[in-house]
Amino acid sequence: MKKKIIASFEEAEEYINNTPRFTTKNTMEDTKAFLHRLGEPDKKMRIIHVAGTNGKGSVCAYMRYILEAAGYRVALFTSPHLVDIRERFVIGGEMISREDFLRGFLRIYDMLDWDALERGEKAYHPTYFEFLFFIAMVLFPEKKPDFCILETGLGGRLDATNSVSRKELAVITHISLDHVEYLGDTVEKIAGEKAGIMQDNSAVVYWDTCPETSRVFERHAAELGIPAHSVSNSDYRFLSFHNKSIDFSVYTRYYSYIRLTLHTIAAYQMENATLAVRALEELDHGQTVKPEHISRGIADCLWAGRMEEVLPEVYVDGAHNEDGIRAFLETVEADGHEGSRVLLFSVVKDKDYERMAEELVKSGLFRRVLIAHMQSGRGLELENLRKLFERYPDCEYCFYENVTAAFRELLRNRMPEERAYIAGSLYLAGEIKELLRNDKF
Repeated sequence: MKKKIIASFEEAEEYINNTPRFTTKNTMEDTKAFLHRLGEPDKKMRIIHVAGTNGKGSVCAYMRYILEAAGYRVALFTSPHLVDIRERFVIGGEMISREDFLRGFLRIYDMLDWDALERGEKAYHPTYFEFLFFIAMVLFPEKKPDFCILETGLGGRLDATNSVSRKELAVITHISLDHVEYLGDTVEKIAGEKAGIMQDNSAVVYWDTCPETSRVFERHAAELGIPAHSVSNSDYRFLSFHNKSIDFSVYTRYYSYIRLTLHTIAAYQMENATLAVRALEELDHGQTVKPEHISRGIADCLWAGRMEEVLPEVYVDGAHNEDGIRAFLETVEADGHEGSRVLLFSVVKDKDYERMAEELVKSGLFRRVLIAHMQSGRGLELENLRKLFERYPDCEYCFYENVTAAFRELLRNRMPEERAYIAGSLYLAGEIKELLRNDKF
């Protein structure tokens, strides 16, 4: 590997994109050692660490908006991005600049042992996700945030974000079977990986998915001697749908029930918002985050690609596994729409796409389904998509070589009373968002 001269944001992004995204070549010790070489920037921030299968990004977003409503400056590192790689880095409500991204990249790039790498010797080189995490660690402390929220990329115990030395709080969202080749083939095994973000001297707040996962979290917390707080469906109450918004109430330790409004039709966001509220209660103990901050933060929060209305009556949702599809379908079923519905669907190879397709078709919620192959190298091939859906002959399907053609067809032939949904992958959501941004539809 030869060192190149990199002088622009585009060159830096291309270099990172050409780094393998899924690799186990670096140990946690390697990652911690490089973070130490960077000057241990994590020690300059109060870190909230979030892991889980579904809802991680949404929980991070709700916490960010609530803290900002309370007057705090928040740095947020999330994944994946939908269109712009800089979406992963938000400080004070703004994405980092291209100039800052390049500067952070070069700080890391220039610290690599290029003599050894050029000789082909074993030397540390960050993976795709590690590189992005280190950029966040380099840039965030410069802006002096009051809090830094880190979303894990994959798993928890061995995730690069878990290399930080101290956390204010660990938060674990809903658990389901996903990435079983990396994390284990039972919810208990997956919960064990997520529990790896727990740390001495900081509490954990977790979603009570099922008794099996909760036992794992409680046991791990007990071993560390830290408080563990569960949150479940009993901690919130649905009140009503109103003009594409959801009114609900959340039970809080310090203020009893607080009535809140989500500006989305996604019913599953009640769960994520409730977990975010409870997590911040444990962090703040009712001292500075008041009911009005919670109410304003929840109402103001917008999280792209999560049941987002991108055009009138056209919704994009990042449901990307069986559990996510189930939550998506529950929202669609309760959307109150009286006309018909159409779905644009695609999926990546490493998901349980057979179960996802079965759930979608058997729901009976869609008059027709448009199925497209994504540009992402992880996208399931069109021929395999065709074979997958031909098992269910009782629904109308159309197949497309790319997302652009499918999206254009969806808009062209959608009936006036028809509501359109787009789901199956965050990569699909990203392609749609890019089409809309560039007016290519």
